[in-house]
Amino acid sequence: MSTKCLRLCGVSVAAGGLLLAAGCVVQPDGRVAFEPIVIAPQPAVVYAAPPPPVYVAPAPAVVVGVPDSYVWDGDEYVGLVGDQYYYLGPGNVWIVAEPWRIDRFHGWERGHPDWRGHATRNDRYRADAHGHVQPRRDAGHNDHH
Repeated sequence: MSTKCLRLCGVSVAAGGLLLAAGCVVQPDGRVAFEPIVIAPQPAVVYAAPPPPVYVAPAPAVVVGVPDSYVWDGDEYVGLVGDQYYYLGPGNVWIVAEPWRIDRFHGWERGHPDWRGHATRNDRYRADAHGHVQPRRDAGHNDHH
C-alpha cells in the first residue's frame, strides 16, 4: 500500500469512526451503547394563498337634472333634460322618471304634440333629486325681448 492510500484510508476510517461515535452513549451501568440519531421531520411549510384583490366598483354616475320647463300631463309635472325624463316628486324635487311613467307620458304626448311650445318655464322648482338647487342652463340668456 502506498502512503497516499494509508492517508486517505486513515482519513476515511477516522471520519467513519466519528460518525459511529456520534451515536454512542455511556449507560449508567458503564456499558457503551449506540443510540440511533432521530431526525424529526420538519412540518411542511404551508403558504396561505394571498386573499383575492378587493375590487371596488366605481360609483354609478348620478344623473342629476332639473328641467328648464315642464308640463302637466294630467297626473304630474314632467320635464325633459337632454333625453332623460323627470317628474316632480315629493318635496318638489325632480326625480328620474321610471319606464312606466315615461310610457304614460308618451301616451299623453300623442294627444299633445305641441306640448313643448306650451311648457311652463321652470323658475319655481329648481331642486334636484338630492335637494340641491340647480341654476337654469339658460340663465345667461335674456328671454325678455
